[in-house]
Amino acid sequence: MIFELEKRLKDIQNLTFLSEDERNLLKKIYSKYQEIIVESPSKLSVEEKDKIKNDLSEKYPAAFLIFKTNKDLIGGTRIYVDGNLIDDSWKNQLNKISKIKPEPIQDIKNLKELINKISNQFANEEPEEELKFGVIKSYQDGILKISGLTNPIMNELLEVHGTSIKALAMNLTESEVAALVLNDQKNEIKEGMYVSKTNNLLKIPVGEGLLGRVVNFLGEPIDELGEIKPDDYFLIEKIAPGVIARESVNEPIETGILIVDSLIPIGKGQRELIIGDRQTGKSTIAIDTVLNQKGKNVICVYVCIGQRESFVSNLYEKLKNYQADKYTVILSSPASAPAVQQYLAPYSGTSIAEYFLSKGKNVLIVYDDLSKHAVAYREISLLLKRPPGREAYPGDVFYLHSRLLERAVKLNKENGGGSITALPIAETQAGDVSAYIPTNLISITDGQIFLEADLYNKGIIPAVNVGISVSRVGGSAQTKIMKKVSGRLKLDLASYFELEAFSQFSSDLDETTKKTLERGKRTVSSLIQKQNAPYSLPQEVLILYLVTNGYLDKVVIEKVNTRINEFLIYVEKNNQDLITLILDKKEFTEEIQEKIKNICDEFFK
Repeated sequence: MIFELEKRLKDIQNLTFLSEDERNLLKKIYSKYQEIIVESPSKLSVEEKDKIKNDLSEKYPAAFLIFKTNKDLIGGTRIYVDGNLIDDSWKNQLNKISKIKPEPIQDIKNLKELINKISNQFANEEPEEELKFGVIKSYQDGILKISGLTNPIMNELLEVHGTSIKALAMNLTESEVAALVLNDQKNEIKEGMYVSKTNNLLKIPVGEGLLGRVVNFLGEPIDELGEIKPDDYFLIEKIAPGVIARESVNEPIETGILIVDSLIPIGKGQRELIIGDRQTGKSTIAIDTVLNQKGKNVICVYVCIGQRESFVSNLYEKLKNYQADKYTVILSSPASAPAVQQYLAPYSGTSIAEYFLSKGKNVLIVYDDLSKHAVAYREISLLLKRPPGREAYPGDVFYLHSRLLERAVKLNKENGGGSITALPIAETQAGDVSAYIPTNLISITDGQIFLEADLYNKGIIPAVNVGISVSRVGGSAQTKIMKKVSGRLKLDLASYFELEAFSQFSSDLDETTKKTLERGKRTVSSLIQKQNAPYSLPQEVLILYLVTNGYLDKVVIEKVNTRINEFLIYVEKNNQDLITLILDKKEFTEEIQEKIKNICDEFFK
């Protein structure tokens, strides 16, 4: 027996005016009958309804039939039953026709041939693989609630029937699936639409064509410079390479920032956190590192998470001006983008980096910044009704970043020998490094560069706090010449800062203390560096030699940087052989030491 209902029985069960007994009775009835939804563009006549009932009665003898109107179908009908969708609507037929590649029409004869070809194509069309469908119960804040979808997989890609909209399955329960909508720019989704599984996880296009481009979290271009031809498609989520495939960090990534390369060296395959308050120069350190990779055979991926679009535009222009765009990909999920896009952006960026890694290349990836990434994930988790924990973040927020940063790697030669070096950025509030996300990232990464607002306000830029900044593995990757000339620097700075604090409470200082303080002031001044002006290795070696060997002790503090620049120009003009020797040897040999000493003596006589 087939009964016709005005509403879905599932909806009737939610009516509050029914008693508990009446609701239980409805559930009992519902369990014995099949629910069939028939959609048409206009109301069906009694005769048309009877015909559909008769056609369905043989296969479904006990069923509830709900007739709905849907003008989007244009013509024909669409029937949903038991997770299956029988779509004979005109809209579906037009979608199929639109997928046929058009051929040029030369004459009437050619037109007839084309019509016959299309007709034959439909006549001989193989039946599509039977898809199981679910129904959208609700759509709110970018979250789809879907019922009736059988055997979904976590993080599976779902498709909304009749559209190009994709969604990502996130919460799986017995009765429904909660999915994040990826691309509903036109607000096409409505309750009652159908969703099918794809049996695939989310992939993005990757390839050489991405270099010099700005793309979104799906790898689609957003810079209006035309299509990008992909070389391959990579999963955005991937298990990181195991210990056997890796080797220890043994090559340096030269940032061109003197204080970093000398005291907090970074190696290829390392994860070095850049942390500090707002407006302390965190992004500047990352950008300068990208600029300094020119000519060093390193591919760069800059992931902007929750940044202003003006920041992304300025970054692109800056890279272009310094000709760094040729080896850089910018992936942007701006502050105006939905939380799901900001959540997926760093994983997509890592997939792009992993493509170049698979080609045996060295890659530098910047995540700017992961504090905003954690906030986006918190928003998604709260909307998905996941239980909040500390600072309202979900319980798996540590895993969110650990699985991402674990993909930074230095592979051994048997596995291609490439590397991914990660520079995650995190924002602190009033210098509080003990907050939840900063402590998580500090424990995941191999060191941190801590930028201090007080130093920045004093004009010491980069505002690196040497005391709590550390590189846990980069020291083994530091070049021998850099290790040798910077050996005393950290000790000198530590002595200076300790004595500076002490000298504020004492006016009577001995000569040794005064000398140490004067040397320290010049050391700090020599480490001040202009934005977007990275030093080469020979320049860094020369500056460190000047500082640690007292050549700047008699220079007025205000003129320290001027004298350093004059000295570098002098060496560039008159001693190209020394620069070549440093780049070739990368060791502090007696020959190099003697040459540097002679040049310094001559310049500062």
